[in-house]
Order: sequence, then C-alpha cells, then structure tokens
Amino acid sequence: MTWTFTSDLTAYLAAAGPAVTAQPVSNTLLLTVADRLKRQGIHAYGSADPLFGWWTGPDGTAAAGLLCTPPFPLQLGAAPEEAVRALGEALSTEPLLAKLHGINARRRDAEALARAWGRPTRVAEETRLYRLAGLVAPDPAPAGRARLATEADMPLLLDWIEAFHAEVGGPGSANEAGLRHRISYGGILLWERAGTPVSLASFNRPIGSAARVGPVYTPPALRGRGYAAGVTHTASEAAYAAGASEVLLFTDLANPTSNGIYLRLGYTPVEDRTEVVAA
Repeated sequence: MTWTFTSDLTAYLAAAGPAVTAQPVSNTLLLTVADRLKRQGIHAYGSADPLFGWWTGPDGTAAAGLLCTPPFPLQLGAAPEEAVRALGEALSTEPLLAKLHGINARRRDAEALARAWGRPTRVAEETRLYRLAGLVAPDPAPAGRARLATEADMPLLLDWIEAFHAEVGGPGSANEAGLRHRISYGGILLWERAGTPVSLASFNRPIGSAARVGPVYTPPALRGRGYAAGVTHTASEAAYAAGASEVLLFTDLANPTSNGIYLRLGYTPVEDRTEVVAA
C-alpha cells in the first residue's frame, strides 16, 4: 500500500483513472482538472509542472488519486483512511511534495493532513459540494431570460471571470481558450434583462456521469434581484441536457446567500472540503 507520484499525466490517467472515474461526485475536481490538461496542455493552469499521484491498495490496484497544478493547492479526491494516513507520512519524505503550499481535501482528511504536515497551517477556505436532487424553478421568477453565450460575448466573459476570481481571492484567471471550449458545447449561459447581460453561469462538460456548475457571477450592483438563481437554474437544466445524470456545484461556506439560493433550487449537500495552507 503506497503512493506513487509523477509529473506524467498519461501515467496518472492509466493508473488512477478507473478509481477516480468510479466516484465522479466526490472526485469532480480531479476529473475536470485532468480533462482541461488533456485538452489545453499540461501547463493550462500555469508554467509550473503539475504533480499527479495515486494510492495503491492492498489488492494491488489504485484506489485514490490526487493532483496539483501550481499555483493551486494539491487536490485530494475520495480516499480511504489508510491512503490519507500514508499521504500524511509522504508530506515529510517525498521530494515532489516539498514545495506544496496548500492542500484541498474533504474536511476530515484535510484536518488529518494538516496535523501530519509538520508545519504551521491555517484554513484558507471551506467549501461545500452540492448535488442536484430535483431542480426547482426560482420563485418568484426573476425578470429577464437566459441565452447561450457566443464568441461575440468574449470581452464581457473575460471581464466577468476576472472579476469573479478577484472577488473569491483565488489564483485563477480568465482563460480565453477555456471559455471558447465552454461556448462550443453551450456551457456558458447569460441572463439578460432588456437585452443587457446581468448575470452569468457556466458548467463543465459532463465527464462520466457528472457535470459541475460554476462559476456563477453577477456584478455587485446587480445583485439581490434573483438573476443568479435564474441563470443557475437554466445552466443546471443545460447540464442535464448535455448528458449529465449528476449535476454538482461548490459553494463557499462563508457565503450564506449563495448557499441559500442553491438549496432553494433543489441542490443538497454532499460533503464539505477544507483548504489548508502553510501559515
């Protein structure tokens, strides 16, 4: 029972792919990040080389996976307790993990890894993964309607995605190639009122059985009018239409407004994740 680490995406997909794909809800981040790396190249998230890993269980097959695309934290998917314990030990012995600045994992696993890391840490973010149990239309319905984003919307999309990343404080940025890919399969929806875009919701293309909604963004001056609920409802419908049987999204637990919106739309909690970073 051991972890194997590599910078080879092909080797990771061959070894960890079946185990990761078998749990598409808990492993949604691993699946969508790997998909983007396959489509846009190994440095789609930054100039530093990514790191991949898989844990081999007692039966000799991979049973858990992880990846890290600097400057983002290491992402650990669904993993047995033994795998989390072994990863905690590897944090102090594996050279490829020496430059980690953060770990994102299910809350219990993140807490265990923080204790094992051997350095001061702090909680940077707590998120909740939701799955759609039964879509409910916003009530009252917001004024306006949704439409698919097109190439002509690219300047607006770039501005809004940059604003979204600046607001959440993460290292992400707007990516024109990624936006074009989402436009290609109808994965970006705009809510319009009187012909003017007022809110945005996007979703990853379905991978296996699951698609994940996000980001959702409304400019601050236009909030509180139900536009985000309207466009998220439409994006959720579109994710089903694109072939997903599981529609997911993440929320920041520090934002009760967004959590309330998604609960009213029919999303139900699955698990909480915590990002711990070196203090």
